[in-house]
Amino acid sequence: MSKMKKPIIGIVLDHETRKEKDGGYSNYPWYALRADYSKAVVNNGGIPIMIPYHAELIDQYLSFCEGFIFPGGEYDISPSYYGEKPDPKTSASSDARTNFEIELMRKVLKKNKPLLGICAGEQLLNVVLGGTLYQDISSCINTKINHKPGGETSQNRHFIDIKENSLLHKIVGKDRYKVNSHHHQAVHKLGEGLVISAKSEDGIIEAIERPQSHFCIGVEWHPEYEKNAEDSKLIKALIKHSI
Repeated sequence: MSKMKKPIIGIVLDHETRKEKDGGYSNYPWYALRADYSKAVVNNGGIPIMIPYHAELIDQYLSFCEGFIFPGGEYDISPSYYGEKPDPKTSASSDARTNFEIELMRKVLKKNKPLLGICAGEQLLNVVLGGTLYQDISSCINTKINHKPGGETSQNRHFIDIKENSLLHKIVGKDRYKVNSHHHQAVHKLGEGLVISAKSEDGIIEAIERPQSHFCIGVEWHPEYEKNAEDSKLIKALIKHSI
């Protein structure tokens, strides 16, 4: 891959407005993103570009980015976007991020650009295509798995079972492996055109994909930590399909 053109991968930023007194970095609004995302892209042969929320520039972003990552974040998509009232445990993001991401993702899908949704990014993919979410797993599902245990978030926590004929299975070459877990919401009703490619042992949907797209996968865990070979293969697959 080193002799080939390195594709540009756009990564949507998080947006913070917390003041310094509340634990924020600055008294002015600022963008943020864990370094793992850009490092994983570089490690696997891509060039990371950070995408701020300027809706008027979306067409330009699409013109020079060959692939996109929609990352996770410490927020929930407002259930108003999928026609539900908020659960008490839902912590909705600002509409600024959600509205921008929805518009960008719709155009990425329309242009058939490679897309990897991670955690909240997977949930957004499902909502954009008309699906719904479990607003809080512990309130909706009887499970012994703690999907958001805290502590070291990159630590692999539980197994996922992968559908045999899925794109994810072709990428990682395994029926089962262990992934990290840092989410309290999950895909419920599947969005139009999406299929399930992996579940955890308690039946929670852990990965989805859109077969009609060139490359479109959403995963509930965080492969950008690259704590196992399978997660590196997933990032590398995004890069490969973006060339």
